[in-house]
Amino acid sequence: MSELDEAFAQAQQDVTTLSGDPGNDAKLALYALYKQATVGDVTGKKPGRLDMVGRAKYDAWSKTEGLSADEAKQRYIDYVASLRS
Repeated sequence: MSELDEAFAQAQQDVTTLSGDPGNDAKLALYALYKQATVGDVTGKKPGRLDMVGRAKYDAWSKTEGLSADEAKQRYIDYVASLRS
């Protein structure tokens, strides 16, 4: 496992121990970066207007389109670190 992968795995654990709720915007950003790092560019059909949660997740993920897996992992790590401070 590379150093980046180890730091990414640690950041995933760290996010579960945050002292408070980071808020919906932060959760969406983390979700999008995680999906981009582990799956790649957004796939599938955009959820309908009535599926507000699914649509918000899809929209957040689509904003990371084009990022490499390594870049998405690094941004996730940096974002978790910013939430911890």
